[in-house]
Amino acid sequence: MTPSLIHLAEAQHSAPVTDWSGRIAWVAGLLVFVIFLYWLMREGWKWRGKLQGDLPELPSTPDAPGEPQLTMAGRYHGSTTAGQWLDRIVAHGLGTRSRAELTLTDQGLAVVRPGAQDFFVPAAALRGARLDKGIAGKVLTEGGLLIVTWEHGDKQIDSGFRSDRAEEHPAWVAALTALSTTRTTTEHTETEGAR
Repeated sequence: MTPSLIHLAEAQHSAPVTDWSGRIAWVAGLLVFVIFLYWLMREGWKWRGKLQGDLPELPSTPDAPGEPQLTMAGRYHGSTTAGQWLDRIVAHGLGTRSRAELTLTDQGLAVVRPGAQDFFVPAAALRGARLDKGIAGKVLTEGGLLIVTWEHGDKQIDSGFRSDRAEEHPAWVAALTALSTTRTTTEHTETEGAR
């Protein structure tokens, strides 16, 4: 055998044997870590819900809500403490994102959420509406979210919605603002008259 052929024969090696037990242990450890993180997030969510336990039950839609002024199909992206877009409210299902159908009447705003708890915002509780770009956990382009501000118990809440047709948002802001302003003016007049 020539020296070059001997050199080629010596250079050939078999492929290293895969250590399956080490790989399985590594994958199992990673899986346990991911489950632990999920458990921590879930416990944090439940803890936040307990902290917000003083929030009263959400009102349900009245039997005679009135004639619809506006309707909208879209998504509900969550609620936060008014003016604090990262302080998410999770009590009573307000932290659950879902599809939503909104109906505005002179009685208030009905929010129907398939797979989540429906709620109703009475007209007297409305404090206004605006277009914004974000709410806890969701950031869009400027004006991509309809933010409805309302009062529940002693807490002011911002709830974020996005219509399937974003061009509807300005009409909703105008109608919600007009309804909240009308109610506020009427209540103020009634209070002054009672004195």
